[in-house]
Amino acid sequence: MSVIISSGASHKKLNVPGEKEFLGKGVSYCATCDGPFFRDKDVIVVGGGDSSVQEALYLTKFAKTVTLIHRKDRLRATKILQERAFNNPKMKLLLSSVVAEIYGDETVKGVWIKSTIDGKEIKVSVSGVFIFVGYVPNTLFAGNILKLEGSGYISTDNNMKTSVPGIFACGDARNKMLQQVVTATGEGAAAAFSAQEYVDELKGTAYK
Repeated sequence: MSVIISSGASHKKLNVPGEKEFLGKGVSYCATCDGPFFRDKDVIVVGGGDSSVQEALYLTKFAKTVTLIHRKDRLRATKILQERAFNNPKMKLLLSSVVAEIYGDETVKGVWIKSTIDGKEIKVSVSGVFIFVGYVPNTLFAGNILKLEGSGYISTDNNMKTSVPGIFACGDARNKMLQQVVTATGEGAAAAFSAQEYVDELKGTAYK
C-alpha cells in the first residue's frame, strides 16, 4: 500500500478584528473570484510579494482605486511587478503600515491602518479588503510522522517521496518555490507514478 498526500494550503489570516466577521462581505482572499463585485469602488490589498502585487494589478481592471498596504518600507515583489504598480494611475502604495481593524455594518466600510514606525492610526474608507500574506500548509496531521520544512511544508525529493517509504506528497502541501495549479498537477502525476512503482516493488512485479 502507498499513500499520496495532497492536502494543499490555506491562506494566512491577519487575525484582526473584523476579518472573520466580514468574510464574503468585503473581505476576500481571491481577486479573480471577487474582483468584479468591486467595480468602481475603492479597495485595499494587503501584502508585498509577487502574488499580492499581481492581484492588486488585476483589481485595477474593476476598482476605482487600489491601495496596496505592506508592513515593510519596500515591496518584496519582483522589479517588473513593482514598476507596473508604480506606473498604474489607479494604484496607491501605503508602506510601513498594517491593518489594525476592518469595520463596517452589513458589509465592509473601511479599515484602520496602523503605522509600523510610530504606531499612529488612520481611518481609510474602502469597500473591499483583499488579503495576500502567504499560505499555511494543511499538514498539522503529519507533524509526528513526516519530516517537515519551513512553515510546516512536507519535505520531498523530486519524485515526491517523503521521509517515510510508501508515503508521497504533492501540490501546495510540499515545500517548493511555485504554488500554482499547473505545478501541482505535474507533481500529482509524478506522485502517482512513484506510488505505483513502490507498490510494484512490494509485489515483486516492478519492471527491471
